[in-house]
Amino acid sequence: QVQLAESGGGLVQPGGSLRLSCAASGSRWSVNAMGWYRQAPGKERELVARIDGSITIYADSVKGRFTISRDNAKNTVYLQMNNLKPEDTAVYYCNVNLAVPQYLRADGRMDCWGEGTLVTVSS
Repeated sequence: QVQLAESGGGLVQPGGSLRLSCAASGSRWSVNAMGWYRQAPGKERELVARIDGSITIYADSVKGRFTISRDNAKNTVYLQMNNLKPEDTAVYYCNVNLAVPQYLRADGRMDCWGEGTLVTVSS
């Protein structure tokens, strides 16, 4: 339903910074919320940050360190990650929620996921 191009992952030392980007393209449906989730080895996928209009939410573990932003003209969401810690190591997934017709989803909303980008925080 949509192509998601993620970039910006990599290896960084503790205390360092990275910026993730996710560009959504090719969808015939409008984009509602955009966000980032992550999954560390042996753990379940968890919400990192999400932006829906002017409303942003963050996981408690990243508040004050991560900032999510969105360029609506480019259908791109960013995650600025500062003061990274080893426990931030995970595969980060872009999530886009689309407004779709009810014949596709009864609630009119569809979640789409990127393939993930690995963030490793290590000295």
